Amino acid sequence: MSTAHTPTPTGTTPTGTTPTGPTAGDRSLGELISEVTEDLSTLMRQEVELAKAELAQSARRAGKAAGLFSGSAVAGHFALMFLSVALWWALGSAIGLGWSGLVVGILWAIAAAVLAAAGRSSLKSVRGLPRTTATVKKIPDALKGNESQP
Repeated sequence: MSTAHTPTPTGTTPTGTTPTGPTAGDRSLGELISEVTEDLSTLMRQEVELAKAELAQSARRAGKAAGLFSGSAVAGHFALMFLSVALWWALGSAIGLGWSGLVVGILWAIAAAVLAAAGRSSLKSVRGLPRTTATVKKIPDALKGNESQP
């Protein structure tokens, strides 16, 4: 048994609707609001996921830097203690142990200040959530329909 095929106008389905679905004029206000609400919900979920990813990346970098600082501090502490004692005794034979202790202490105070400044500048390089901030700033324009295309 053969079925007759009736041609349909170009761009429509056999039921007469367009392939992309009903147009905005064909939908009720409730359907439009529902779609906008769903789109906003999707947008917010995507922004939260982006924020999580950026935060995790920044936290990993900061954690790695902190671990490296800690490891170098422990190793350096032992080396510097022995070198400090050696310097103290070497200077002590020339200027006395009291004065040599003061000189070694001042040298370490200077070193501590330099290291603190270097650590501070290193922490400034940890960025927050730059992409999330940029895309969140675009949300009001997107809601108005003024979103710029990349």
